Amino acid sequence: MGPVLNDQICFALYSTSNSITQAYRELLHPLRLTYPQFVVMMALWEQDNVSISTLANRIGLSKSTMTPLLKRLQSSGYINRGYKEDDEREKQIQLTESGVAIAQTAKNITQQAFCATGLTCNEAEQLIAMCQKLKSNLTHIE
Repeated sequence: MGPVLNDQICFALYSTSNSITQAYRELLHPLRLTYPQFVVMMALWEQDNVSISTLANRIGLSKSTMTPLLKRLQSSGYINRGYKEDDEREKQIQLTESGVAIAQTAKNITQQAFCATGLTCNEAEQLIAMCQKLKSNLTHIE
């Protein structure tokens, strides 16, 4: 027979990712954010006023995938999209006051989500390190 589903790293990551995204869906509902939008916001809370290219590279999405996410974030009042002063070909993304204001609520949401995992801080750090190692190793496959 073929490979056993529950023995596959890919399935373990895939199914766990789906569970985490589902948990966040309910937590993010009051902010009117989807999980991918939340990822964009977390990146902007770390570094605001960045180009779409920089933001896309930071979170690992294509620019074409970013466009609808950014449009929805702008219509929600969390970001502004404008052109760079020195290069009108490149759009710049900035948090609005509303976007900055929800950062503390978002921090509480991430804490709730972390608590729901049942992991210790040490286990979470190990898991993150292993995922980063996997990602790094897999980006080198040709």
